[in-house]
Amino acid sequence: QLQLVQSGGGLVQPGGSLRLSCAASGFTLDRHAIGWFRQAPGKEREGVSCISGSGDTTTLADSVEGRFTISRDFAKNTVYLQMNSLKPEDTAIYSCAARTGVVQTMCAAGPLYYTSWGQGTQVTVSS
Repeated sequence: QLQLVQSGGGLVQPGGSLRLSCAASGFTLDRHAIGWFRQAPGKEREGVSCISGSGDTTTLADSVEGRFTISRDFAKNTVYLQMNSLKPEDTAIYSCAARTGVVQTMCAAGPLYYTSWGQGTQVTVSS
C-alpha cells in the first residue's frame, strides 16, 4: 500500500526558508513520480513541483521558479521541497502525492493524476 508521510512546514517570516519532507512507504521512488501541490484558502489546488521516477525530470511552477528546489534521497525513500525566499503568497497547505496509473513514473500537471496523498502541512509566511 502506497503511503506518504509529510513533515516540515510551519510559520516563517518573509524571505525565510523551510524544507518539507515526504517519506514514502510501500513503494520505491523510482516507481512513481512525486508531485508537490499547495492550496491557499479560497483558491484551487495548484501544482508546485514534481520529480519523475527516473529523477531525470523536475518541474517547478513559474511562481516558485528560482526559489524552490525539489530533490530526493533514495536511502531514506524521501522527497524534499526546499523553499527559499518565501513570500506571503506562498502561504498554503502543501501536500505531496504519488502518481499512479499506466505512466506513473512521469510528471503530470494536474492533481487528478495523483492518487496517493500525504496528510498535508501548513506553511504560513508572515511577519
